[in-house]
Amino acid sequence: MLIHTVRHDNHHILFLLLFCTLTLLSGCHRGTKQSSCVICHKGIEFASKTHGDCVSCHGGKPLEEGKEKSHQGVFGIANPEYIGRWENGCAPCHKYQFERMKSNLMYTAAGMIRNIQLTWEGENGNSYTSHGEKQFAADGKPFSPKPVAELDNLSGELFRKFCARCHVGAETSGVYAASHASGCAACHFPWNDTTTYEGNDKTMKGKAGHSASHTMTPLPDTQVCARCHNRSGRIAFSYQGLYDGNNGLVPTRGGEAGPVMVSGARNLTHITPDVHFAAGMECIDCHTSRDVMGDGFAYRNMYLQTEIACEDCHGGAVEVPRYREITRENDEALRESRSYKQPVSYGMRMIQTAKGRNYSNVFYKDDTIWLQGKRSSKMHRSKVITGTPEHTIIGHGRLECYACHSRTSVQCYGCHTRYDKGKAGMDFIKKVETPGAFSESEDYRALYPFPLALNQRGRISPVTPGCQTFVTVAEENGSLSKSEYVTKFNGSQQLRFAPFYSHNSGKKALACTECHGNPAFLGFGQNIVEGNSITGTLLCERSDSKPLDGFLTMNNGKVNAYSAITRENSRPLSGLEVKRTLAVNLCLPCHSTARDPIYRKGINHRALDDVLHRRLLSGE
Repeated sequence: MLIHTVRHDNHHILFLLLFCTLTLLSGCHRGTKQSSCVICHKGIEFASKTHGDCVSCHGGKPLEEGKEKSHQGVFGIANPEYIGRWENGCAPCHKYQFERMKSNLMYTAAGMIRNIQLTWEGENGNSYTSHGEKQFAADGKPFSPKPVAELDNLSGELFRKFCARCHVGAETSGVYAASHASGCAACHFPWNDTTTYEGNDKTMKGKAGHSASHTMTPLPDTQVCARCHNRSGRIAFSYQGLYDGNNGLVPTRGGEAGPVMVSGARNLTHITPDVHFAAGMECIDCHTSRDVMGDGFAYRNMYLQTEIACEDCHGGAVEVPRYREITRENDEALRESRSYKQPVSYGMRMIQTAKGRNYSNVFYKDDTIWLQGKRSSKMHRSKVITGTPEHTIIGHGRLECYACHSRTSVQCYGCHTRYDKGKAGMDFIKKVETPGAFSESEDYRALYPFPLALNQRGRISPVTPGCQTFVTVAEENGSLSKSEYVTKFNGSQQLRFAPFYSHNSGKKALACTECHGNPAFLGFGQNIVEGNSITGTLLCERSDSKPLDGFLTMNNGKVNAYSAITRENSRPLSGLEVKRTLAVNLCLPCHSTARDPIYRKGINHRALDDVLHRRLLSGE
């Protein structure tokens, strides 16, 4: 007993010594002397309950007086997660997230750089990333890509001077409603529309280039996502029911542009929002941290990094959603749900993602699938569609859910990009101005109808222009070495479309007659049908023989493709697929519902030759 007591006392003494040492080395209040951090920054918000120490994140000497002395060793006054400060900022305490983030597409931009290379040079640029850090491929093998600063061609210039400005790997400031910090802070310390600090620290109050508050946001809201995802596919706008169409700054309310103003002097109008947004769901309620922050492996495009699918919660035509019970203390769902109002617990049956991992907020209980809002804690009941007539139509097995359930799909046609060597442009990777500046304009934007084609996994999905680039290069003397040049893809000079999910889904699907009776959905664009020929009509003066909003033509019954569908294994519908799709339109006037028995088996078009159908078709 005596030995036990002595050991206990020794442990107690060691604990007190360790506690006192840590108290002296950390925290904003050190010993009896108040930290100079809080003397100057009175009212500054604690980042969180576990992030009360200024020095561990920002560095510096808090026992020194005066700004110059106390700021010695500061490695990130505004943002300790700025590029080059990763190891000293969040990484020491958050190694797991840090290592994942280094391979994340939003940081490496590997997919973007590769696609620009393919589009502008006809080359595979998969060996380049934003910063060139060592990566691990999906098979676990290490590889070392080159930094994009070494990509010495026009596409490298485009990424560094055009695309890289808004990338999560670098801070973006001075852009109304779209500015953000870099690294982890981009999501976890949100900026407001004017990039000004509006917290309780009078020293920083109203200063630009800072987060709106010093309080950490462990679970980012939809507006955080919208600061980046408001260009190109505009999915953050579509999801919320907003659209920056072909209206420029035409007044829409009270003589002012609007009703919503965003970056680039764009005004947004309202469209029907996504059904999930209307129900109160935010982006992170569907998307996992592995979608957003990566899972530690490097992927060549966003499709491969994304781990979720509609079928996860709603089931497929013949397969119900999968689930797995939490039985291990290191289950990812247990750790990730600690920030939720209702954390998950052992024994819960968690729904699995398309990659076979547990969701942290979707579970199976009482014969029902429930999704918990990560920020709101609101419970959403998920409808399972497995086996329903609408989802077991013969011939629809290759359809993505959003091929039918997308209400709209943003399409930007005709991207005219000019590179002027006689002007200087900021290289956002090299952090210096160099000769050469980019500018661009577009021809036309549309929401509906949207074309369909086969995507990466051989399923029919919406596609959007990606990209329809006409390149002009002006030399230093003003002469044009390239004028509205259409670049090569797969060895041919052709425009491109890419598989796309608009994030503007509806509960009600498109009517059958939309896809089966409107050639625009099949890839013909705005068109004129004459006999067994279909001619596109949306022409650009730089592409007067190839309409912009389509990729197929039909001449005397023969279907030809003139634009490419990017991504591996993707392609337009074949002539046979087009004809079979359009032929169904003959059945729809009489067989208009999915419950009709003829859709439980393959359609026999020879049935039109029997006595009953001949009489109906003749009008008798």
